[in-house]
Amino acid sequence: MRLSCLPVSLYDDIFSERSTVADWIGLGAKLGLDAVDFSIKFFPRRNADTLNIMRAALAFEKYRIAPCMLACYSDFTHPDATRREVELTQLKADIELADVLGARFVRITAGQNHPGLQRDEGVQWITEGFRRALDEADTRGITLAYENHTKGAPWDYWDFSQPTEIFLEILEALADTPLGVCFDTANPLVLGEDVLALLDEVIDRVVVLHIFDLREVGVFEPVRVGTGAAPIPQVFARMRAANYDGWLSIEEASRSGEEGFAQSIAFVRQAWREAAAP
Repeated sequence: MRLSCLPVSLYDDIFSERSTVADWIGLGAKLGLDAVDFSIKFFPRRNADTLNIMRAALAFEKYRIAPCMLACYSDFTHPDATRREVELTQLKADIELADVLGARFVRITAGQNHPGLQRDEGVQWITEGFRRALDEADTRGITLAYENHTKGAPWDYWDFSQPTEIFLEILEALADTPLGVCFDTANPLVLGEDVLALLDEVIDRVVVLHIFDLREVGVFEPVRVGTGAAPIPQVFARMRAANYDGWLSIEEASRSGEEGFAQSIAFVRQAWREAAAP
């Protein structure tokens, strides 16, 4: 089992520069993670000089830890065609950033449920945008992982493909591509949907398992992993039965300090071991 983490609990500190990305890498190493994940918002400045020195400055080798995934907020459902082109250009730049960092996965999202957006046009715009981004990812050896998502940190609206049926429609339209799935263990609960039923539909395409938890069904209130409503042990049992050997990534959003990270990691390691028991 290879374990990474997306430090949502640290977003405010990193975005405001009260803390640094290097601080997060050091904490990840201290916690015993195999890798760390990042948000694109960790890297607001990306001129050529910055990109050239970024990996060395982040000191992955010093901490003996790897970068795993870069979380992006692609919005291919914007009603303005010019804006959708900007989104594609931005996502290609994010893919380049992941390559510079050494991360081999980029988490992508469909886009926001903008007012007045029709289902057919939304699905069309998303599949077109994903196909064009996949071309860029292929040239860099990056795997794009499409998440069953809720709402991006910089967004105004919920994800257009949040309902299971739309998420699956988009995946089916891209069945001929190497698009993978970043499967989130809790997001379907926001709409009262069945996490395990969705997993069964996409399990062969999961490349990163996002381990996240919510206090209760129907409410988007993150809690420490293992203390809420997400059926994490059951998800693990299915993944192990399918011989999954990819990445597990904890989405730590409980805002309970370093102890929250440590407890989430301990829970995941134990639950993963127990899922293999006869």
